[in-house]
Parts: sequence; C-alpha cells; structure tokens
Amino acid sequence: MGKIVGIDLGTTNSSIAIVEAGMPGLLADSDGKRLMPSVVHYPSEGKPVTGHAAQRILVIEPKRTVYAIKRFVGGRLQDLSESDCSLEYQIGGNPIVVKIGDQQYTPEEISAEILSSLKAQATEVLGYPVDRAVITVPAYFNDAQRQATKAAGELAGFSVERIINEPTAAALACGLEKLPEKSRVAVYDLGGGTFDLSILELRDGIFQVLSTHGNTRLGGGDIDNRIYDWLLNEVTAEGFAASDEFSRARIREAAEKAKIDLSRQDIVDIKLPFLSADSSFECQFTRKQLEDFAKPTIDQTLVHCRLALADAGLMSQDLCQVVLVGGQTRMPLVRRLVADWFGCAEYVETTGDVRIGDSFHEANSPTLNTSNNPDEAVALGAAIQGAVLSGDLTNYLVLDVTPLSLGLETFGGLMNVIIPRNTTIPTKAGEMFTNAVDGQREMLVHVLQGEREKSEDNWSLGRFELNFQPAKRGSARVGVQFEINADGILNVLARDTSTGHERILKIKSAVDVDDVQVQEMVEKSVELAFEDMDARRWVESSMRAVEAVKATRVGLEEFAGELGNAEVVTAAIIGVEQVLEKGDSGPDSLQHLKEAVARLDTVSLPLADLMMDRATEGMLRRRNMLD
Repeated sequence: MGKIVGIDLGTTNSSIAIVEAGMPGLLADSDGKRLMPSVVHYPSEGKPVTGHAAQRILVIEPKRTVYAIKRFVGGRLQDLSESDCSLEYQIGGNPIVVKIGDQQYTPEEISAEILSSLKAQATEVLGYPVDRAVITVPAYFNDAQRQATKAAGELAGFSVERIINEPTAAALACGLEKLPEKSRVAVYDLGGGTFDLSILELRDGIFQVLSTHGNTRLGGGDIDNRIYDWLLNEVTAEGFAASDEFSRARIREAAEKAKIDLSRQDIVDIKLPFLSADSSFECQFTRKQLEDFAKPTIDQTLVHCRLALADAGLMSQDLCQVVLVGGQTRMPLVRRLVADWFGCAEYVETTGDVRIGDSFHEANSPTLNTSNNPDEAVALGAAIQGAVLSGDLTNYLVLDVTPLSLGLETFGGLMNVIIPRNTTIPTKAGEMFTNAVDGQREMLVHVLQGEREKSEDNWSLGRFELNFQPAKRGSARVGVQFEINADGILNVLARDTSTGHERILKIKSAVDVDDVQVQEMVEKSVELAFEDMDARRWVESSMRAVEAVKATRVGLEEFAGELGNAEVVTAAIIGVEQVLEKGDSGPDSLQHLKEAVARLDTVSLPLADLMMDRATEGMLRRRNMLD
C-alpha cells in the first residue's frame, strides 16, 4: 500500500514528515529547509508560486499573495472579525473566496496548492510517488473545517487516510504514549492563527481526548497585527507616507521578524532601508514592549484552559505534563504564563519544591514539556500515526526513565538531544541528518550524554563512522536512531537510507548512572545555563555567518561586473570575517557579529535580486525549451 506521510497544514508554516526505518523525520526541500511558509502567490500569468518563493514576493505584490488561509478554511464571512479581514488581499463571498484580480479561489483550492508543493517535495526527496497522507487540524476545528481540510488534501492528489487533532499528534511526537496508564496531559497549542487546549488521557496505549477548547482565529498573527499597528504609527510619525501596499507589506514583515527575534533577545533594531526615495526608517523595539502588546492575546487563551479543565472535571494538579506546541510558544512570556496558570515547573528536582518566578509548587505539579521543537512536533506525530495505520509501528510497554539526555555531536561542536532526560523507556527516537559539504563520504556519529549545550561538556559514550555515497551538500540522508530497551541498553543505529548500509553501537551504561553524577550534571547545567546558551548562540550565528559569506562570495564572482556596489559588498564580507576571527561566545561579540551580518544582508540585497532574476530567466528558458 506504500508509505503514509504526515502533514501539518499550518497557518504560518506547513511541513511534511515520514517514518523510515522506524524513525520519524521531516522531509526538507532542496535548500534543506524543513518548514514551508503557508503562502501562495498568484501571478498575473503562469502557475501559482508557493512557500519561500511566495513569501519573498509577498512584500512586492501583497494583493496577489495569500497567507494565513487556514483561518478561512470551512468558515463563513459572517463569522470573521475585523482583524481577520485586515489583509492586503481581498476576501468575500459566502462561502468565503479570495479574490485575485478577476479570479476567485476557495480556501480549499489555496490550501491544495500548499499541499501539492509538499507532495512534490516529498516525492523528490524519497524518489517515489507519495499519495497517502494523515493531515492534522486544530482540535477545536468543527466538522465543516475538517471536511474542507480533507477536500484540500484530495485536490492535491492525496488519499487522506485520516484527519487527526494536532494535540494528539503532538502527544505522539513527544512519546507520551509511554506514560503510565491513565496519565493525563494538557496540550497547549498556540500557532500562527489558531489556539486550542486539549486534555488527553492515556487508556490502553491510546490517547482519548477528554475535553478541548480553543479559538480557530486566535494566534501569533494577532500579536503581529498589534506590532504592525504600532510600527505603522511610528513610521507615519516620522513623516513617511507608508500608504502604498508595498510599504505596508514591508512594515508587516519587519513586525513579524522583530517578534521572532525578541524570543532570543531583549532588544532589537527595526530597520527599513529606503522606505522613501531618499530616507530610511529605524527604531528600537524591546521585549517589554512586545510583551505588553502580546499579553492581551495570550490572556485570551486562559479562558479556554479553564473551560477545558472544567469540562474534563480536573484540576491542574491532576495533570502530569503540559506540552507546548506551536511556534508562538517559543515566546518566553507564553511559557511563563502557562507555567503559572497550571502551577508547572519548568524543571523538576528529584525531591522538594520547585521555584517558578516568586512562587513555589509541590514537586508533583505538572511539568512544562518544552522538549520537542514546537514547529515540528505535529508533523512528526502525524507521520507516526501514518506509520501505525500502515502497520510500520506498534506500541510497547512502559518501564523506566532516562536519567540524563542522550544525543549526538553536531557540526560546530554542539549537542543535539535525541532522547531528553526523564523519557520513559523502552523508547525509540531518531532524526534525519545530511552531508555538510560536497563530496562527503562519511559521517561521524558521536554519542553523548548530559545536559550541557556544548559536546565537550557532556559525557562521551562512544563513536563510529558511517560511510555513504558521495553526493552534493544536503543530498545524502542518514537516519540515526536511538533505541533503549527494557533492560536499559542503548542501541544507536545509523543508516544510509539510499543504500541501506548501516552500523550499530551498543551501550550498556546509558541508564545505569550514579545518582550523584546525575545530580552534579543537572546542577552544573542550571548554574551555567546562561553561559551555555551564549556559547550555543555564538556557534549557531557564526555558522550562519560563514554560510552567508560563502554564498555572497559565490554571487560576487559571477555578477561583480553587473553590480554598482561590489566594493561595498566586499567590505561588508571582510567585516563579518574580522568579527569571526577575533570573536568568542560573549554577548558583545555576538552582537557585533549580528550587526556585521545585518549590514552584509542589507548591502547584498541588489546582488540577491540579480541572482534571483538570473535564476528565474534560466528556469523560463529551460521551460520554453521543454515546451
């Protein structure tokens, strides 16, 4: 019958995942990006453009570019609020349609374009047709919205095997089916355009939804709108007109980027170069301002949390975990408020009380589960559901827990956690990796245990190399799977998915660790948490900076003669390299690096536009030759 993929059809981003060799993993596009923006551009001529390409066009042709379509799937015009309709593109009709020029498109047709792109992406990566899917929806979606989602999948050429709730998928991705019988968890899912809070109970290895409450038109987009309104006022107060659609689209894009950056920083500089013919706009935006704008939206979710608990007949202390899902839950304010509402602990000591803010909670309070990537958990869970439907996966029993996190060393000397601390065993988890350079013939698999960010600060459990066929950077796919059996023995399997070549490392000491050593490791990870995060940010930022420099140099070699600012771009490249040479992981160096990269991004915009124009021309020429 073939593989069944899992799809998270999101308001802001969408993704597709599959289980291969017992491991769920997201399927990346040709650029290695695992999330695809849920954006569709309808040009005046030609076929629709989706994903990252459409998102780039959004600021140029906002009236012909559709985003956040999930808010309108299966909906009616009379149910929309004023903020729902504050879009650059036009909506109308009953049922709802989007008007692009002289054409009209239903939300199902637009969603199908996104799904078709994911389908094509998966087919290209896997090398065989993909036509069966499990698609997720918010738990609070009504029947009309669910049927509309299924119709979109069928328009895209999928046989939709099941529509499942996003919190159920997230619970599967987090491995919560391994919790003890009758365990109850809350899944707090705040995405770009929808919110729901679901209470689930584990019965005979299957999650049953006890209650759910939410709002299908409440999410991070509402926070974006608040920031956009403020930023628009700031821009106009400085004397900029900002009345055309192009300027407004740029302001909206800057507002969203500032929100994302403030999840990691306390202050950001918002820059809009050449907002008018001869002037640029710049201002500062702080996390405090963001939280003031965001809190009314987040506070609206509290009502649904209380209603869901009441409907289930439970108190917050009856829960064992509160799982955070959705990109908006990366915001520190969301995590603080949710932890406070449910009396959660962000980490749990073995005994005694746990401090959250200025209050104390008993050690049996529910834990705040932030172990999974909130953007990816739903798609991974959908893939697991697909594997269960196809018979590729079966359930297993619950016995013990892992005392410390287990993971791998990744490029840059960082630890990538595969199995988080306190995961129940037996358990199995994995991730897909790819080659970092062209022609790479082998991959080092270095197994680590510990709670620190840098590999050198954790314990090394073993290492081996896996050979694979040389390929272009990002083309090879190596699946690495960690499996801990009921006896606490860790088997690490690495497999080249193209050839089936694999190697296995057996480690007997992964679970049997001295309690004193565990306590020391955990205490040190807490004590040095800020230093560790600074080190991780430096490594990640420096890696991105190196890639930016490399890509810009390649572009300069080809197009320097056509650029009017080639010397300025070269100077910006040298500026980034100088910061990298003398930098370290301190906050000052990190800020200098970000400023240097931001300057490089700004001055290289003409080069990027030129490269995109040439690539588009080449694609059109090839298409014409084929026609």
